[in-house]
Amino acid sequence: MNNSPLLKKAYEFAKEARLRAHAPYSEFKVGCCLKLRNSDELIVGCNVENASYGLTTCAERTAIFKAIAERGTIDPEYLVVVTDADPPAPPCGPCLQVMAEFCQPHCEIYLANLKGIQEKLLFKELLPKPFHLKFWSI
Repeated sequence: MNNSPLLKKAYEFAKEARLRAHAPYSEFKVGCCLKLRNSDELIVGCNVENASYGLTTCAERTAIFKAIAERGTIDPEYLVVVTDADPPAPPCGPCLQVMAEFCQPHCEIYLANLKGIQEKLLFKELLPKPFHLKFWSI
């Protein structure tokens, strides 16, 4: 597994972002840190719940949307997702579909909990057949 200082920093940033999550309904706090390819920039997100549950935004989507808002286009190298679950929770279906819009198949997804990074997966392993208009003729 990648043991770079930047990955360790990304884990710490995601863990800290998790503490800022607004999760009064599920009490399931999630933090995410996104690293862009060819950059040492780290962008964090946390889940933000809403009483109208469909309006809730997950940590992964928050980080991606924040990166898009700040940079326009992005090429994620990896994401670190931190929960307090054991084993750590992977991104949900809607997050994976949003990730399909921006992540390459070999984008690394690190699943972590409060004990540290527990697993590394490639995006293509989590969503092997994403829905994308480039796969359909219109």
